[in-house]
Amino acid sequence: MSAPVDPTTTQAWAGLTAHKDTLAPDLRGWFTADPDRAARFTFTLGDLHVDLSKNLITDATVQLLVALAEQVQVPQRFAAMLAGEQINVTEGRSVLHTALRRPRGAQPALVVDGQDVDTDVRAVLDKVYAFAEQVRSGAWTGVTGQPIATVVNIGIGGSDLGPVMVYEALHPYVAGGLTCRFISNIDPSDLADTVEDLDPATTLFIVASKTFSTLETLTNARLAREWLLERLVGDGRLANTAEARSEAVARHFVAVSTALDKVADFGIDPANAFGFWDWVGGRYSVSSAIGTSLAVALGPEAFEDFLAGFHTVDAHVATTPLDRNVPVLMGLLNVWYTNFLGAHTHAVLPYDQHLHRFPAYLQQLTMESNGKSVRWDGTPVTCDTGEVFWGEPGTNGQHAFYQLIHQGTRLVPADFIAMANPANPLTDSGTDVHGLFLSNFFAQTRALAFGKTADEVRAEGTAEAIVPARVFTGNRPTTSILAPALTPGVVGQLIALYEHITFVQGIVWGIDSFDQWGVELGKQLANQIAPAVVGDPEALAAQDPSTRLLIETYQAMRR
Repeated sequence: MSAPVDPTTTQAWAGLTAHKDTLAPDLRGWFTADPDRAARFTFTLGDLHVDLSKNLITDATVQLLVALAEQVQVPQRFAAMLAGEQINVTEGRSVLHTALRRPRGAQPALVVDGQDVDTDVRAVLDKVYAFAEQVRSGAWTGVTGQPIATVVNIGIGGSDLGPVMVYEALHPYVAGGLTCRFISNIDPSDLADTVEDLDPATTLFIVASKTFSTLETLTNARLAREWLLERLVGDGRLANTAEARSEAVARHFVAVSTALDKVADFGIDPANAFGFWDWVGGRYSVSSAIGTSLAVALGPEAFEDFLAGFHTVDAHVATTPLDRNVPVLMGLLNVWYTNFLGAHTHAVLPYDQHLHRFPAYLQQLTMESNGKSVRWDGTPVTCDTGEVFWGEPGTNGQHAFYQLIHQGTRLVPADFIAMANPANPLTDSGTDVHGLFLSNFFAQTRALAFGKTADEVRAEGTAEAIVPARVFTGNRPTTSILAPALTPGVVGQLIALYEHITFVQGIVWGIDSFDQWGVELGKQLANQIAPAVVGDPEALAAQDPSTRLLIETYQAMRR
C-alpha cells in the first residue's frame, strides 16, 4: 500500500486556506443573490433528498473541495476498497462490507484472492434466512415445545449498536408476536433488567461475537444461560439432568461467530452458528450475519430491502462524478468545517422518533473510524482528524441543546433528517401532528441559516436592553435529508451514506478508518486490574497511587 498523500501539501489545500481567509459567510445574501442556489446544491440519492444549500459554501468552495478529493485520490481508494485490496493495513485485511449487500447474481462476480465472495456471502444469508423463517413460523421451538416470542441479542459495539438501532428504526415492520431485546453492557443490571419479565421457555438468545471470546459478550452469555436453566428447572419445566440442560441450551441459544469449537464448548450446536469474515469490521457489520436478530424480527424480504438500500448508495459512490457524489460531498463538507472553519463537533438530529438510536450508532461509526492521530503508514497526521458526533431526536433536542447551536460561540454543523410520511399518522383536533412536527424541522434549519437581526428584533417592540440577547446571527450550517418514509431500504441508505462519508474523511486525512487500536489498552489494563479489585494484595500494590486509592475506596464501599 502506497503512502497516503499529505493533504496539507496539495494545491487544493492551499487554495482552500486562501479561500477561507477571504470568505465572509452570508447565507441571507447568497440566497437573495442566487435564486438557483437551493436547486443547485440539492441532490437525489436513492430515496433521499439531500439539501446542502444551507452550508457555508459557494461554488468555489465546492470546486476546491472536489479538487482536494482528486488530489488525495479518493476515487482510487474507493476502487481499491470495492476490489478487495487490503486497505486496512494495520490488520492486513480487505474491507468488504460493501460485498455484504451486492445483489444476488451481481456481475461481474466479486472474486478476491481466488475466493468467490458473492457465493460465500449468499450462502450465509440463505442460512440466516432459513433460520429466521423457522423462528417466525413457529417451527423452531424452545425446549418445552413453545414457539419463540422474544429474541435477545447479546453483543457489544458493532454487534449491538447496529442491530438495536435498526430494530428501533424499523419497529413498525416487526412481525406480530415477536419482539427483540438487546444486552451489551457488562453491568449486571443490563442483563437482569432485560430478562426480568421474560419467559425462558419462549426466549431465544443470539450470542454475537466473531471470536466467541469478547469479555462482555461471553460473560453476559454465561449469565443468560444460568438464568435460563435456573428458571426452567426451578419452575419444574426442565429436568435437572445434564442431558436436559444441554438440550435446553441448544434450543435457546444460537451464535453469530466463526469460532465453531468455542461455540460447541458453550453448548450451542455449531450448525446454528452464522459466520462472517475478518474483512467485516464490527461497526460496518449490521448488514452481515450480525443482523440475524433483524432478519428474524423483520423477515427475509424486508432484510433484502434493507440490503438493497445499502447497495443503492454503494453504486452511487462507485459511479457518480465527485461533484454530484453525495457521500463524497458530505464527507468533504465535514473536512471543510473541521480543518478550515474550526468545528470540533457534528450534530445529527433525526426528526423521527424511530431514529432515536441513530446518533449513538454514528458515534461508533465515525469516531472509532476516524479518531486517530497516525496515518496508515504509521506517520503522524498533519491536520486535525475526527469530530465528536452527537445528537438527539427533534423536538427533544430543541428543548435541550439547540440554544448552543443557535446562539453559542461554537460552530456546530448539523444534519437534520426527516420522513415525509410517519409510521403513525395522528391528528389533534383535526391538525396533522406530523405536519406540526415537520414544521419544526423546516423552521430550525431556516432559523440557523438566516437568523434574526437586531432591527427585526426591535421591530417586534423588544426593549433595547434585551435586543442583543434576542439576536440570532445565522450562518449556522445545516444539511437537510428528507425521505418519503422510514422503510428498510431508506434505513439502509442512511447507514451506507454515513459509512462512505466517514471513509471520505479518512482518505483525506490519510488514516486507516477500519482499525480500532484505541480500544485495546483499556481492555488490557482491565484484565490486569481485575485481581486487585477482588482482593489480590500484590495486584493492588502494583497499581499507580490514584488507581490504588480508587480501588481501596470501592472495596470499602462495597457491601
